[in-house]
Formats: sequence, structure tokens, C-alpha cells
Amino acid sequence: MLAMMSPRPPPQSCDTFVVLPDLTKGGHVVFGKNSDRPREEVQEVVYRAAADHDGGSKVQCTYIEVDQVEHTHAVILSKPSWMWGAEMGANEHGVCVGNEAVWTKLLDDNDQEERLLGMDMVRLALERSTSAAMAVDVIAGLLESHGQGGACSEDEPDLTYHNSFLIADATEAWVLETAGNYWAAEQIKSGYRNISNALSIGTNIDRMSEGLAAAAQEKGLWDGSGTFSFSEAFAVEEDSAGGRKECGEKLLAELSKGGKFDLRAMFTVLRDKKSGICMSDGMFITTSSQVSVISQGSKDRPSCHWFTGTPDPRRSVFKPFIFTNNVKISPHIQSPRLPDDQDPAKVVPRFASKVNRTHLLYRRQKAAAAKGDSTIWETLRQLEEKCVQETEACLENFDPERLSEMDDLFKDCVDSELKFYK
Repeated sequence: MLAMMSPRPPPQSCDTFVVLPDLTKGGHVVFGKNSDRPREEVQEVVYRAAADHDGGSKVQCTYIEVDQVEHTHAVILSKPSWMWGAEMGANEHGVCVGNEAVWTKLLDDNDQEERLLGMDMVRLALERSTSAAMAVDVIAGLLESHGQGGACSEDEPDLTYHNSFLIADATEAWVLETAGNYWAAEQIKSGYRNISNALSIGTNIDRMSEGLAAAAQEKGLWDGSGTFSFSEAFAVEEDSAGGRKECGEKLLAELSKGGKFDLRAMFTVLRDKKSGICMSDGMFITTSSQVSVISQGSKDRPSCHWFTGTPDPRRSVFKPFIFTNNVKISPHIQSPRLPDDQDPAKVVPRFASKVNRTHLLYRRQKAAAAKGDSTIWETLRQLEEKCVQETEACLENFDPERLSEMDDLFKDCVDSELKFYK
């Protein structure tokens, strides 16, 4: 008999998308995600440089320590400010990862035990992977070694869930879905794919945890007949994304006709309110968004990653980030640290409810929204479009010898946005 928790499904929120080179303008991979979280939670955008580490050292994640690797790659992360992990992000090798909350038949009271959060696994995968396939290995290894568990919200200690991941690089994508310590992965080599808050891998399983089908049969979740389906075995009836996944698929299909899907098309998908993909009302809202255009490593054009760092993509500005040797990132999109926290890479202690985690960009945007003046959003959208045009023009004729000119790109865009809120 499975020890199920009280019937409380995870937030019906979050959508992650990828469109592969056969359907995109320029043959790039376009990745996008809306991070839907508790409406008052602040999300920050942080950069961590590549680093070498001593053998045998540990890294402190949100709740537990895990063994550190000898080298971690440079990463750009969009993360809830209270936790170590990230909702989404990219690394210097063009790997992008986003995660979703999923409700499975194996979710029970034991998941309240502090282990790795799905968001921790997102960050660890980005720090340790040079390809999407390698990221699958990293997440699967972490899940099997340490498990997943612990409160997924600072304000709701009882909120726990399992995780699914959409992982992409310049040539392919993977969907990796979990149920407890078990997992299955599906490789996507063409077309498009999206995930919402429901298990989506059926019988098309390219990789899976050892003994998965036998474990499902032993737990009474599969009768052993026919082809094993991960979602049929482990999903529950409440595991519904409210039609958002279907709406997302329709948007991707429409916008990718003729192989012209691009950056702006993904902006359109993430800003679609009618489908529920863009959430601006209720207890959970879209607190930050990411769109990445991942370029082939053999080409001179670098990958470009666009982040909002503020709620509701319809009234937020996507700002471009490119990995350079001396990249700068604005302090105005990063949450303040505690007074005794002198290490900018050190995690802010969780559940410190008296800490003001709002960064300047968050406060300015919230104040502008309170005024109810719609003209400012029109002006900011024009600012974003100008930035897109200039960035795309630069990338189309990119000179690698001038990469250093991109050092301040993201920082300057944050500063420009701030000026419009005054």
C-alpha cells in the first residue's frame, strides 16, 4: 500500500518549451520557460563564473551538501532568491535546463524530508554538463544518490512535489521525468516539445532508471502487460495542466510553420494569457521568464539568453545575456544578502521571513504596475524591440574578436529599464 499524502496537487503552473533547428529561423534551438511561483516570491538573475574546486570538497545546496566536482562551468540562473537552486538557466556550453512540478503516485509524507530540490538539480546540471545528454546523466545520478525532497516554497513548508525537466543544447533536447527516485527520459531530435505540470513520457522511453518497469509492477502500478508507459504507471488523475500543454503545442505548431520560429515567437508563447501560460492573477503567477537562442558551437555566433527577472512577461522586458570572459551582471536584479553574508555566492538562509528579498528592478516594476498606467508597458515593449533588433543585427555579423564588447550587455539593459520606471 502506498503512503499517499493528503490530496493536494502541486501548483498548476509553469511551462517549458523547445523548438529544434528544423523549425527555426537560422537553424538555432529556441528554448523558453515561464517560472510560475508564489505571487510574492522574488526571483533574481545571477551569474556564477567557472571555477576549479579542491578534491573531496562539498557544495551546500538548499538543504543538503553533496560532493563537489573538480570543475564547474559558468552559469546564468533565474532563481527564487531564498534557495540555492534555480528554476531555469543556461551555461557557457549552450546547455539550458528548466524544471516543472509534477504530482505522482509515489509522492508521500517522506518527501518532506530535506534532500535535493528539483531546482538544486537544475543548477547542478548546468554547472556540471557540456551537453544535454550529459545533463540527463547528472540529474539522474543526483536523484538516485540523494533523492528529491524538502519544502519547495519558503512560505509553505508543506509544499512538496516531484520534478520533470526539459533540457536542451544546440542540437537536441531531452525530457526527463521523475517519480520518487525513479526516472525516465525521452530524446527529442526534431520538431518541438513542451512540458507542463504533468508526466508526459509514455512508452517512448529512450533511457530510464534501472529496474523501473519491474519496480512499477512490484508496487502494483503496472500489470506487466503491453508496453510499459511511465506516465500511465506513475501519474495521478490530479496530474493535469489544465489544458496548458495542449495550448502550448498549438502555439508552437502555428508559430513554427515554414520553419521560421524565432526569439520573438517564443516571447509570444510565454506572453499568452488566454491559455494560462502567462499567469498574472491568483496565488501563483509568472515570476520570471527565460528565452534562449542556442547556436551551434562550431559557428562564430554565440548563444544568447534573455531573462526578465520580474513578474508577468507581458509587462516585463526580456534582456539579453551572452557569456564573455569578463561579463558583468547588474546588482539591481539580484536580491540583497543578509548583513553577515560576506560571500556573494553563499546561499541566503531559508525561511528567514524578515529578510527583504526584493531587488531594485522588482520594486520599480511593482510600483509602476500599481500606478495602472498602461503607456509605460507600451514604451518598455518598444525598448525591448529596439534591443532585439540591435542584438540580432550584431549576432548575425558577429566578430569573435569583439566578444568583450558584450561584457556589459545585460547590465546596461537592466540599467536602461530602470530609468523608464522613474
